[in-house]
Amino acid sequence: MNKKNQDQVEAVPAPSKSSVYLNRELSQLAFNLRVLSQAEDKSVPLLERLRYLCIVSNNLDEFFEVRIASLLAQGQVDGENGSNPAMLAALEHTSVECHRIVERQYSILNHEVLPQLSREGIHLVRHTDRNAEQRAWVKEYFHREVKPLLTPIGLDPAHPFPQVVNKSLNFIVELSGKDAFGRGTAIAIVKAPRVLPRVIQLPPELSKDGLSFCLLSSVIHSHIEDLFTGREVLAYSQFRVTRNSDLWVDEEEVKNLRQALQSELQSRQFGMAVRLEVAKNCPPHLASFLLQQFPVGEASLYAVDGPVNMVRLSQLIDHVGHPGLRFPSFTPNMPPKLMGGDLFALLRKQDILLHHPFQSFQPVVEFVRSAAYDPDVVAIKQTIYRTGMNSDLMESLITAAQRGKEVTVIVELMARFDEEANINWADRLERVGAQVVYGVVGLKTHAKMSFIIRREQGELRYYAHLGTGNYHPTTTKHYTDFGLLTANPALANEVNEVFIHLTSLTKPQKLHYLWLAPFTLQKEFIRAIRNEARIAREGRPGVIIAKMNALLDESVIRALYAASADGVKIDLIVRGACALRPGVPGLSENIRVRSIIGRFLEHSRIFYFRNDLAHDVYLGSADWMNRNLFRRVEIAFPILDKSLKKRVISEGLNPYLKDNINSWELDSDGNYQRRKPRARQAKFGAQQYLMQLLATPAS
Repeated sequence: MNKKNQDQVEAVPAPSKSSVYLNRELSQLAFNLRVLSQAEDKSVPLLERLRYLCIVSNNLDEFFEVRIASLLAQGQVDGENGSNPAMLAALEHTSVECHRIVERQYSILNHEVLPQLSREGIHLVRHTDRNAEQRAWVKEYFHREVKPLLTPIGLDPAHPFPQVVNKSLNFIVELSGKDAFGRGTAIAIVKAPRVLPRVIQLPPELSKDGLSFCLLSSVIHSHIEDLFTGREVLAYSQFRVTRNSDLWVDEEEVKNLRQALQSELQSRQFGMAVRLEVAKNCPPHLASFLLQQFPVGEASLYAVDGPVNMVRLSQLIDHVGHPGLRFPSFTPNMPPKLMGGDLFALLRKQDILLHHPFQSFQPVVEFVRSAAYDPDVVAIKQTIYRTGMNSDLMESLITAAQRGKEVTVIVELMARFDEEANINWADRLERVGAQVVYGVVGLKTHAKMSFIIRREQGELRYYAHLGTGNYHPTTTKHYTDFGLLTANPALANEVNEVFIHLTSLTKPQKLHYLWLAPFTLQKEFIRAIRNEARIAREGRPGVIIAKMNALLDESVIRALYAASADGVKIDLIVRGACALRPGVPGLSENIRVRSIIGRFLEHSRIFYFRNDLAHDVYLGSADWMNRNLFRRVEIAFPILDKSLKKRVISEGLNPYLKDNINSWELDSDGNYQRRKPRARQAKFGAQQYLMQLLATPAS
């Protein structure tokens, strides 16, 4: 891939509802092309380049499981048998782009990353590359660890094509001759058990100059004939099918949402097929046979030059300890004022702003943990969207309930791909007496809030944490987010009002500080945008700077277009999909859009409105998407302290506008161009700057 293509991501033209909007799916795929460019970037450490390839694979999996599945389902609703012309056109253009991404992805893997890893002494050896000793070891491993777990299924009327689990590794095998019963069963299917590791490390003595690995798929390929005694294997291929993974539960009909979801989770593994991946050398007649089984069209067939599930190569990264092939180690800073001492006493004096992952998430965990053991704390309320299978914060909530405190946890059971973990936590919380609430029917509770009530000198005092990201021990180390710890009575009281609203389902009281979806959030955003437009029309500077994951809501985009026409200067930092066309004369010439792709996943949502030097700053967990504004429970909260407001602007916005290393600028045609330093201009990366800035403890 030449340098020009690395620095430019071109959109594939596609029909859209209106020329003033960019196509959502293609914009989302353009994000993956920007991630893919990180894998091509020779300045990125080699194992991190491999990790970016794995991230793209994971993103594409979810794209097919959710977005493509949604388009196919919508096509079937809007047009009989998916014949809706607009939907078919959208699918066609999306398919072209997906094939282009996958081809480029495997080219980078095979021609750049793996050869360079080999030069560093890290070898992924295929069967044809193994020496005699390695082949002997692999054969012994196959017969000892793999073969006993394999169950080949010969297809005949009594054994039809088996159920294939979503994204699982499988093999199709064509056999000659007749089976043991004298019948001409020609096709067999072999499933690779998920309990087996996909990346296997060979013993050190079998690797001359470093580490050697092989893939489970390669091990099975090498010895697949051993599974069919007396039969000749004529042809075979690995394959993987991706299925619709969106769960659907009629929340108004079911009596127990948790039980209904547990049942639905099983069916997710066998949803409608949306993509078929096979090996590049898969014979056409076997690929055609597989296409008939699921069934999917020819455009949904991906013949890949390597493992059908590249995500699994992340296991290789975990095995390799070479620090020089990774990003330099980074330890989040712990602000000195939060090291030891009484956190509640500190919060009574001042609000605390934390910028993750540059600053540690541990103070938030300690906020809940200390409340669990504090005899003066009488109640804890918490929202949970994603928290993972292991969480100290969740364990603290369980401890608090066991110690007799009133614990209320709003668990979002419908958090996509985290349903099982959330169900398990809900069950554990209920067993120790915590009050578990599953949110509002038809709406996902996505707001990030923690609330503590403490009895002090005979009165109840409120403390709260509000954040832009999840209470998740892993993502807090890799996602950029802001969190506010506060004892501000007015703000904390409104947090409690939102909790009461969510548990009682009563109409929320009028809130003066928090913007709450689905009631006021969209209206307040539109009002703030229009206020900047009014200021600009009156001849004063109007400025909007907003940072988010995605910008898709048409009502917000229209308001931004109108503000641009009135002279408001608008800078948007949108990591992923963006439907707004910037820089169009007469429409959006005052709007600039950029995307930052770096070491950490940009996840914080920040909304700045100059407002005649009032400098209004709001943080939240909502993107400017229809689902966030109207189909989720979300909050945006203001930063009231002037010094903290300056911090958000100087850390969360200004460095990203200055970035000329990891920044991609969007043009009016939907193309992204990598921003580069101008002549004699120093290189500047926002994330690198923040690591240096916040690594030195502030006073």
